[in-house]
Amino acid sequence: MRDIRVATAQFENLDNNKGANLDRIDALTGRAAGQGAEIVSFHEGCIPGYTWLQPLTRHELLDVAEFVPNGPSVARLEAIARKHQVVVMAGLIERDEDERLYNCYVTVGPDGYLTRFRKLHPFVNPHLSPGDGYNVIDLLGCKIGFLICYDNNLPENVRMTAMLGAEIIFMPHVTCCLPSVMPGRGTVDRQLWERRDRDPVPLRQQFRGPKGREWLMRWLPARAYENGVYAVFSNPVGWDYDTVKPGLAMILDPFGEVIVESQALGDDVVVGLLTPDKISQSSGQRYLKARRPELYGKLVEPQESVTLPGWAMERTDDSRPAPRG
Repeated sequence: MRDIRVATAQFENLDNNKGANLDRIDALTGRAAGQGAEIVSFHEGCIPGYTWLQPLTRHELLDVAEFVPNGPSVARLEAIARKHQVVVMAGLIERDEDERLYNCYVTVGPDGYLTRFRKLHPFVNPHLSPGDGYNVIDLLGCKIGFLICYDNNLPENVRMTAMLGAEIIFMPHVTCCLPSVMPGRGTVDRQLWERRDRDPVPLRQQFRGPKGREWLMRWLPARAYENGVYAVFSNPVGWDYDTVKPGLAMILDPFGEVIVESQALGDDVVVGLLTPDKISQSSGQRYLKARRPELYGKLVEPQESVTLPGWAMERTDDSRPAPRG
């Protein structure tokens, strides 16, 4: 790894408005490039919007989805990367030749398409298929990995990505301020968002409290610390289909410390300098070498995999968990 400046962004995506969302990606990429960023990352599903996909039928979802890399949104991302001479990462819904659908994160550079990652644990719509592997690439002199939102809640996924050589893991999300049984968590009143300019304090308290940042700080620093990697977190801000999202774009170092983060109550991009020395000095890199795989057989025993996010744990009449929306 070498010294590299990386940007992570937050913006209020518009449901089913790829053009407007790509315009925001263009503008924020320009801001990041102006601050010396070489890579600019955006949140999960940011091109079409994400949460509004919940109730769509398979046919409707296919209408939203695009081929990767030969779709119009990837072409627009390539133009943005070429215009600003940076690497750009953004999320969309991918369809393949067999009409399988994926929650996909795309990386492009000034010279064109580079790679994609398909979310391992999709759940926002039952017609999405899970990705079947990790992806670690060489990019600008660094080892780069990808995990999307819920993927990062399973320590095994971050550990595997680090073991495959990742030094920086990009973690695009759509999260926080969601229904939850956890104390202090839950949704944010939309009126607080609408009044953010007139009275920002209540909204900031919600975003930085247990509904938002305090919840992230329970686990996100641990993923960086226990694996000795940089974690680049992106997330939408503002109204997102049926809930308010808090942004909180941030980059954490291999010690689990936040090196840069956004406190903006709106669209923003922050840039951090990532250096190789912290990786070699980190506890996480020592932990990787201290593992005893002969003891871990239980970890790889076959099981039925069920991805059920916390906000889906509303109860039906027979008290069994049921998906929300």
